[in-house]
Amino acid sequence: MEVGAKTNETRHFKPLLAPLDLADAVVTFDALHSVKANITWLVETKEAHYIGVIKTNQPLAYAQLRALPWTPIAIQHTASRTAHGRRESRSIKTCSIAGNLSGISFPHAALAIRVHRRRKPTGKPESRESVYAVTSLDSHQVAPADLAAAICGHWRIEHSSHRIRDVTFAEDASTVHAGSTPRTMASFRNLAIGTLKILGADNIVKTTRVVRYDPERALAILGITNNRHTHGT
Repeated sequence: MEVGAKTNETRHFKPLLAPLDLADAVVTFDALHSVKANITWLVETKEAHYIGVIKTNQPLAYAQLRALPWTPIAIQHTASRTAHGRRESRSIKTCSIAGNLSGISFPHAALAIRVHRRRKPTGKPESRESVYAVTSLDSHQVAPADLAAAICGHWRIEHSSHRIRDVTFAEDASTVHAGSTPRTMASFRNLAIGTLKILGADNIVKTTRVVRYDPERALAILGITNNRHTHGT
């Protein structure tokens, strides 16, 4: 759904999801969409479950999640992979949000989640980060491995599409706003990303950089032959 220049994504949450049958579905969202009124509507009206990352834009819920007794909780699932010149590992812990802990200040939250990520790019120092999330699913409805897979799947979409558009193609920095031009430029970005993926490019950033310095390579990627003819007199 197109987001106008004078609005933001959170206002499109309900209109986008309203036509869908989401009963018992699990909806994932990033911190931007952790708007309490929207999530209450998602659970109570659409009868869906959710898994959502919580950051400092929800300061009370974020502080409560960080303050939970994570240290004595055993790691419940781990996964690792090597790709794009870096090694990544993720471990997940979950904690039931009991009534005697006064809960978490987020609607219908049943489980608190902590994902600890470690990244080691080749030739660079390792970085570590803890990410917090909540879900309306309880421990009887979902296993830690399933939660990890859902969160990883959400991040995979972010990195394979939105991050490429925002960072590689500088969509957020674009100052084009007149008429239908933003929609047209978005279509061009989607065309470029889709074409590169269909052709098997596993590193869009690197491939885009190559094309930038040698634009004629883009013709071959698109299946266009550049026939040059030299005419003399």
